[in-house]
Amino acid sequence: MESQKLRDAAFYGLTAVTALCFVGTIFQVFLHTPVEARMGIVQKIFYFHVPSAYTLYIGATACFLGSVGYLVRPRDSFDAFAKAGAEMSVLFGVIVLATGMLWAAKAWGTAWTWDPRLTTALLSTLVYVAYVILRVFAGDGPGERKFGAALGILGAANLPIIHFSVQKWSGQHPTVITAKGGGLQHADMKLSLALGFLSFTLFAILLLWARTRLELANARLARVEEDAIDLGLDPRYEA
Repeated sequence: MESQKLRDAAFYGLTAVTALCFVGTIFQVFLHTPVEARMGIVQKIFYFHVPSAYTLYIGATACFLGSVGYLVRPRDSFDAFAKAGAEMSVLFGVIVLATGMLWAAKAWGTAWTWDPRLTTALLSTLVYVAYVILRVFAGDGPGERKFGAALGILGAANLPIIHFSVQKWSGQHPTVITAKGGGLQHADMKLSLALGFLSFTLFAILLLWARTRLELANARLARVEEDAIDLGLDPRYEA
């Protein structure tokens, strides 16, 4: 009981810290960071777009680790962690694509091109969408879990392709934070990006923690219901 109270306190503490970090990031980005001359106010999307892409990688890595763990040793904890990672990958994949399209509309004059990085990011997001759809609608048996694990591993295999797509196939996608891309010239720009990374990393940990806890609770509840049915009791229809 005491350990549960400590975990709950840590969870709510992390929630508060994450919220404060996001408030600080928004304050820094919109009130202290200078407006970039060519892109204007739209450039501020950058401080959310890049960290969200990084968080997509965290979700995909979590899904990969949980999937491999489940295939090696089938446990609810591994499966729950993989599901949480996949759901997080869908969320941040959509954020990456949406913010990228807003940037592209200003920078390139069109919201979408089949740029290598955009295309590979879209494919990766679709893999995790397929994972989530499978797990929601196809059931939760061992076969569905193993097939989902295979998708989780497949999705992670695309991460290096996303990361190195600009270097390998050129394309229009900028590399702003590297020296080759011009870098971030102003100290407030660097601080905004650092705060963005911190906020999104904490948010990723929080989401993984919350979703894994919920999935494990659902698994325990499902087992209780199965046991009740085996004993001739259906808790859903008790008087």
